[in-house]
Amino acid sequence: MNSLVVRLWRLIRGPLQWRLLWLWHAKFMIGVTGVVRDEEGRVLLLRHRMWPPERQWGCPTGYAEKGETWEDTVVREVREETGLHVKVGRLLHLKSGYKLRVEATYEALLAGGTLKIDPVEILEAKWCSPYDLPDGLQESHRLLIQQIARP
Repeated sequence: MNSLVVRLWRLIRGPLQWRLLWLWHAKFMIGVTGVVRDEEGRVLLLRHRMWPPERQWGCPTGYAEKGETWEDTVVREVREETGLHVKVGRLLHLKSGYKLRVEATYEALLAGGTLKIDPVEILEAKWCSPYDLPDGLQESHRLLIQQIARP
C-alpha cells in the first residue's frame, strides 16, 4: 500500500500536490505583534477597545492577511492603529500550540509618522519606559518588553 501511495504522489507532481497538502493539513490564523520602540528606548503601548477591560493595554497587534509577510503585518497594523511608520527588526517570539492560531512577535523601531489612533480599535496610545509599564498590560506583552529591555 505504501509503495502505491508513493508512486501516485510522484505522478501528481506540482500544483496538485500542493492543493492536496493544503486540504490535508491544518489551517492557522497568524497573530502578529510589534514591540515598537522610539529613539529614547520607550515602548509604544495601546489601550485596545476590544480587549477585556482589566487587561486592555498591549503592543500593536493584529492578524496577517493572506499572502502578507509577518513583517509586513507589523508595519500595516502599526500604521492602521496609530498612523506611525516602523522598521521591523528581529523576531522576538514564535508560539504555536493553539487550536487554530500561531503568534509571532517582532521588534520594531519608530521610523516616522504622526500619532493618530484608530478610534474603532484603540482607546489610547502612549510611550512608556520599559521599566514603568501600566497596570492592565497583557502579561505576555510585559514579558516581551522585558526581553528587549535587557542590555
